[in-house]
Amino acid sequence: MTEPFDTAHYQAMLAKAETLTEALPYLQRYAGKTFVVKYGGHAMGNAEAAQDFAEDVVLLKAVGINPVVVHGGGPQIGAMLSKLGVESRFIDGLRVTTKETADIAEMVLCGAINKELVGWIARAGGKALGISGKDAGLVTATKVTRTARDPESNIESVVDLGFVGEPTKIDPAIIHTASAAGMIPVIAPIGAGEDGHTYNINADTMAGALAAALGAARLFLLTDVPGVLGKDKELLTELTPADIARLASDGTISGGMIPKLETCVHAVEAGCEAAVVLDGRVPHAMLIEVFTAGGAGTMVRKG
Repeated sequence: MTEPFDTAHYQAMLAKAETLTEALPYLQRYAGKTFVVKYGGHAMGNAEAAQDFAEDVVLLKAVGINPVVVHGGGPQIGAMLSKLGVESRFIDGLRVTTKETADIAEMVLCGAINKELVGWIARAGGKALGISGKDAGLVTATKVTRTARDPESNIESVVDLGFVGEPTKIDPAIIHTASAAGMIPVIAPIGAGEDGHTYNINADTMAGALAAALGAARLFLLTDVPGVLGKDKELLTELTPADIARLASDGTISGGMIPKLETCVHAVEAGCEAAVVLDGRVPHAMLIEVFTAGGAGTMVRKG
């Protein structure tokens, strides 16, 4: 006896097939290209979100794209400092990093967080290599200098943030070697200075510097917001550096979004094709951005 035709099942399968055909031109466009992904925020510490992220990264590798992951860990560092009774001090949102704090940050970033993410990727069927910027001379860092203005005297002075650094030189040889061997580099934002010190580096800044040095097709900054919102709270899907300067001057963008967009601008002006600010809370947001016409988040291009 012939079973009745299941129209609903057929329509569901047809929709999946149409999704694959929609993705085809993007698969062809990005084959062999490099994507740098900054992973952090909501996804870290959330098992379901971490699993989704790992599966997305493994899928990118499986279709011929070379993903490079840079992870953060500010909340985890803060939790460990509290557990050890080490007081944290912040200036303009940046943690003052003493030698003791730097050692703890390196332990947390290069140890617990890095290896946990490597494990998630392994469970998703991929091969990940967990490293930091100190390995194979990947990132040479220099001490960050900041200034602050006293609101009463209006006098500007230099602020010492301790062992907080920024990338000044990138040697991507280890990334090329790992990617060619079928591995996914997972990088902790720690770098060594020519002065022999170890520096903690902002993960967004690290990802942007790597994307520029690698000539990446995309830099993805996964955040806890949908992207850049306009004055009417609508999502701005594409911006140029000139657009960003205008939106910053009129107050449309402010707070923590400004340094993220500065990272995007620096990356695209230094060799990255485009940078995207995405909501890491949305399952598979990166795949939607890459493989569909509609996309997701806010893309920054040089213009």
